[in-house]
Amino acid sequence: MLLALILAYLFPAEERVNLVFFAGRVLVYVLLVFWGVKFIATPMETNYVGAHFMHLINLPFHEAGHLVFSPFGRFMTVLGGSLGQLLMPLICAGAFLFYNQNAFGASVALWWFAESLMDLAPYINDARDLQLILLGGVTGQEVEGHDWEYLLTNVGWLKYDHTLAHAAYNIGALVMALAFLWGAYLLYRQFQNLDRD
Repeated sequence: MLLALILAYLFPAEERVNLVFFAGRVLVYVLLVFWGVKFIATPMETNYVGAHFMHLINLPFHEAGHLVFSPFGRFMTVLGGSLGQLLMPLICAGAFLFYNQNAFGASVALWWFAESLMDLAPYINDARDLQLILLGGVTGQEVEGHDWEYLLTNVGWLKYDHTLAHAAYNIGALVMALAFLWGAYLLYRQFQNLDRD
């Protein structure tokens, strides 16, 4: 019964799909696939994801995360930036899925979560090198370091920064591919129920 409920949310059966809405969804899907394949195919070390305008969309949620998690101590305040950046797309996915019953919108938000995770990877990768240009226009070496240098140092994992960064990037790429498959299946089902009158 629970599985049936979950499947009903993930793969809703729309009886009549408006042609204009469907065309808009197809356009969004094609753009996200084109863009996402470029993200996936580009090596993390180039920081292509971080140099794209989506980074500027993620950035306010990253900075807000520091504030939201500040009551929970220094470690959580620092980690809160990355959590905020990742939680916002997941909150949007949940709102699309459970509040709006819009599974396609949720698949787009899942794509955003994947992109956001891939966007964090170069930051994690820079924990030892501290060469990434930060928000203030300086590198971590020019100031006291940055979030991931602090986090990994505190848990004793600084030497694993490159490994963790590649894991984050690869998981992001896999989640993005999952978002592509989910979106494609939803569009296929919607195409079958197009309102052609």
